[in-house]
Amino acid sequence: MIDSLIQPFTANAFMANALIAGVLVSIACGIVGTFTVLRGLAFMGDALGHGVLPGVAIALLLGLPGMLGAAAGALAMILGIGFITRRSSLSSDTATGLLFVGMLALGVVIVSRSHAFSGDLMRILFGEILGIHVREIVTQLVATVVIAIAAAVCYRPFLLLCFSPEQAQVSGFSPRLYHTIMLILIGTTVVVSFRTVGTLLVFGILLAPAASASLFSRKIGTMIVSASLIGSISVYIGLLVSYHGDIAAGASITLTATLIFFVMLAGKHLFQTLAPGREKA
Repeated sequence: MIDSLIQPFTANAFMANALIAGVLVSIACGIVGTFTVLRGLAFMGDALGHGVLPGVAIALLLGLPGMLGAAAGALAMILGIGFITRRSSLSSDTATGLLFVGMLALGVVIVSRSHAFSGDLMRILFGEILGIHVREIVTQLVATVVIAIAAAVCYRPFLLLCFSPEQAQVSGFSPRLYHTIMLILIGTTVVVSFRTVGTLLVFGILLAPAASASLFSRKIGTMIVSASLIGSISVYIGLLVSYHGDIAAGASITLTATLIFFVMLAGKHLFQTLAPGREKA
């Protein structure tokens, strides 16, 4: 029994690499996902996850690294949303929705017009965590460290922004500036993580562990650590299920993270039902 839980990672280098990369993705997503959930930017995270598709497609057509195209696509989304909200009376949600469907449609058009994506499309959408190389793990590690440092430096304005943009303004922080920095961190997380879990599934790792942690965590620091831990556990369980069940690894990880959320939600409801007199978590 113990061998079936450990042996896949000790006997297969690709499984060990996948686990390491997945844990790094979970840490990055745990940090950024916490602020995404608290700030109510889930739709933005989803839009960025899909919005990088045309950038990746164009980069691959030109023979450039897919991550470079993903970065260009995320930047185009962020700049486009800012431009629309400044030049019109539309809300940021409307601007995000417009660019979301537009970028996704553009990506589909590019892919449908080229025969070069017969093998690449699935990797773009669903990642290739079992094919991760050491150089990509190093890239993910550097990105995770940068994201952690940026979040630590911006911790106080991010905290104020999540609960009261007006208080952030009164405290001397520019809500627009730190909102933009937060979007850049979300975009960076999506860009460096899509190679591992894909553009369609990165949103699940960004959101589900943070949402699970928010059910019981009262402090942002605790929520970040909990989200990172839940994400890492999801990666481990998802990879095991994928290995023994011969199913898609990225989807298995994301489904595991989602199921953990519903289990924790049910557990919280049960606790509140059995102990109604206690203070709710």
